[in-house]
Amino acid sequence: MNLDESAVRRVLRMEDVIPLMERTVADFSAGRAVQPVRSVVPAQGGFLGTMPAYVGGGLGVKLVTFFPGNVGIPTHLATILLFKPGTGEPLATMDGRLITEVRTAVVSAVATKHLARADASVLAILGSGVQAASHLEALRLVRSFREVRVWSPRRAGEFARAHGVRAAAGAEEAVRGADVVVTATSSTTPVLRGEWLRPGAHVNAAGACRPDWRELDDACVRGARIIVDSREAAMRESGDVIAAGRIDGELGQVVSGAVAGRATREEVTIFKSLGMAVEDVATAKWVYERATSSPR
Repeated sequence: MNLDESAVRRVLRMEDVIPLMERTVADFSAGRAVQPVRSVVPAQGGFLGTMPAYVGGGLGVKLVTFFPGNVGIPTHLATILLFKPGTGEPLATMDGRLITEVRTAVVSAVATKHLARADASVLAILGSGVQAASHLEALRLVRSFREVRVWSPRRAGEFARAHGVRAAAGAEEAVRGADVVVTATSSTTPVLRGEWLRPGAHVNAAGACRPDWRELDDACVRGARIIVDSREAAMRESGDVIAAGRIDGELGQVVSGAVAGRATREEVTIFKSLGMAVEDVATAKWVYERATSSPR
């Protein structure tokens, strides 16, 4: 069975994926999933990643490319292969670009639900690409924002007009006073400074997926509570976490209650997202089950 992006889009809804991702990250952190750290092959201006996993009765692998210099086509492209557990029979080949877009934002929404202050009302987004838009949609499902600000070097105005939010003149203007901050950039050097963050802010850091890349400066990670999706992956792949030299817990541990989330109203919390194969495979299994049960 082959499911292209339009077929995936017909059955994939962010509001449905939130509880699925809560279960999935909790299963991963509790050891109820099998997932090696992704294998990454550098290519001409980009990377090819191989991400296999077995979780929740789903067995599969995502092949994903990341070419940050792409113009006119997405920077992330992916295919997911799903297999039948017990026999290894191929079940489906499906588009993974949209699944990656949705599950990445939804996992940040899960982090925001469990780590951001309940009264969070101002959102700042650094970046104006696919993940900026998907994060805006997903985070609005878990918090009510009275104000949303966006900044990026090139498309902030266009993004703001398209989504009915406010374009900021600079990153500092976007971040000052924000309760929740999203960094969804392709930058390899810090775009968020800790001195801009208000006490009690929560940060979803979704970019900088290589050990020598940073989105957050040292002041951001110093003293903040740092939560990651995978300890092993973060210490190997995240320049921000490597610079911090510590991890306070995995998101799955926070969801399950094994690790405390926010300790005080003034504490700054950071969720460093790298993306996990279990998230892709669980979402692909969910899509496959609904696609095969829906009338055509």
